Amino acid sequence: MRVISLNANGIRSAARKGLFDWLPQQNADFLCLQEIKAQLSDLEGDVTFSPAGWHAHFNHAQKKGYAGVGIFSRREPDHVLDKLGVAEFDDEGRYLELRYGALSVVSLYVPSGSSGPERQASKDRFLAFFLPVLRDWLASGRQYIVVGDWNIAHKNIDLKNWRGNQKNSGFLPHERAWMDQLLGTEAPGLGWVDAYRQLHPATEGEAYTWWSNRGQAWAKNVGWRIDYQIVTPNLRDKIRATSVWKDTRFSDHAPLTIDYAL
Repeated sequence: MRVISLNANGIRSAARKGLFDWLPQQNADFLCLQEIKAQLSDLEGDVTFSPAGWHAHFNHAQKKGYAGVGIFSRREPDHVLDKLGVAEFDDEGRYLELRYGALSVVSLYVPSGSSGPERQASKDRFLAFFLPVLRDWLASGRQYIVVGDWNIAHKNIDLKNWRGNQKNSGFLPHERAWMDQLLGTEAPGLGWVDAYRQLHPATEGEAYTWWSNRGQAWAKNVGWRIDYQIVTPNLRDKIRATSVWKDTRFSDHAPLTIDYAL
């Protein structure tokens, strides 16, 4: 089973750059998008967003041109969930879950705090709220693949200029500590698995997935790894291959592809 994750920075923009021409060549089962920046009324009636052989599900933000997530799946899910139960986050379209028996595939868009203190405060509220949710998901015994833009670079290797970014959103000490707790295998860690790092430990390769549009970040590969596929421990041994697609630029993020033996 192949899962692709991409922050599209606007689904219509990514489509114009060839995303849906590229997709049929990828042999994927799921394409999980974040920051679609579109509402259903913007997409309805356009065959681009209902490609043959795919089931499309979206959770858009109430604010036009903002946030939102989507999942294109080969199989129709048994259930579709799109509410976390907190209006602040549900109104921004941060979460979409497709269920297939005991398997859940989730497209997640964690808030960014880079635009100022108010957005950082919202991000911090999300992190505080979401960790218990992840604990409950883990306790459920289901298989979860939670993919998307987590807006946190976990380790020094996960961004080019880590020394200069220690006071910037996305690499703040408390954000990194949150990731430590999420992925930690000893109490109080939850033991979730960073699928990419399962195959490529933190001593191997940077695997950046986002580059600022400022300066020459892309040309100089001054990137961040902030897009992840985080899975429950019961899927640890099912991770088979990983890749980051850089041959085509659909947005300021790169698609992250992971294969699972499912």
